[in-house]
Amino acid sequence: MQIYFITLLPMLALALFGWLLSLKSNNVTVVDSLWAMFFFISTAITFCLVSEPSERAYLVLFLVTVWSFRLSTYLHVRNHNKTEDLRYQAIRARNEPNFRYKSIYLVFVLQAFLSWFISLPLNFALQSTTSLNALDWLGLSVWVIGMCFQVTGDTQLKHFKAKPENKGKVLDQGVWRYTRHPNYFGESCIWLGYGMIAVAAGFWWTTISSVLMIYLLVKVTGVKLLEADIAERRPAYKTYILKTNAFFPWFPKS
Repeated sequence: MQIYFITLLPMLALALFGWLLSLKSNNVTVVDSLWAMFFFISTAITFCLVSEPSERAYLVLFLVTVWSFRLSTYLHVRNHNKTEDLRYQAIRARNEPNFRYKSIYLVFVLQAFLSWFISLPLNFALQSTTSLNALDWLGLSVWVIGMCFQVTGDTQLKHFKAKPENKGKVLDQGVWRYTRHPNYFGESCIWLGYGMIAVAAGFWWTTISSVLMIYLLVKVTGVKLLEADIAERRPAYKTYILKTNAFFPWFPKS
């Protein structure tokens, strides 16, 4: 437990760094690029502080490193030199004047604390001393499925948006044919996989963090928030909703 609390300080330091960057650009969207890096920092520090890392610790370090750098790089490239995300524009409008200073706790510190809590299964799985078992491999399999959905969904969307003729249109091909949010479904699988590895290590109670992460993706910051007004901005999305599952992949309705 002591190691877990130690990881909070460097995560807050990263939040402060991100806030300082946002002051320069007057754009807090940079926090999206830092989100996955909060978990990498926590994981890397925990791994270094464990006296004798187990095979599971090496596995978790590898998975988090691959996931965090892939996601952070993708989001940084996607958001570079773009205007502030609509989500943060809405938060800014509700908290003016002086949002640029309030954002240190409304956005950056808040996300640091949230990621710290959600990192529970990673932190304790890293500290486990028991051998890998079947549940670890099952968790790894779920993680791989999640990564495939997330990477494929992000790549297909990037290529779709790169074509000028697709402006205002809705991507309904590839993995987007089976779920309206393959990236969020993939992210949920990734966190389910982390939770399963934590259970395999004997820390079943830490899965509350994985459950919270999946809940946020589906009901708060992910699917629900994104679809709040997208049909107004893209009329074709109404038809897309009628034939395609929101979250769990399945064959489109006729």
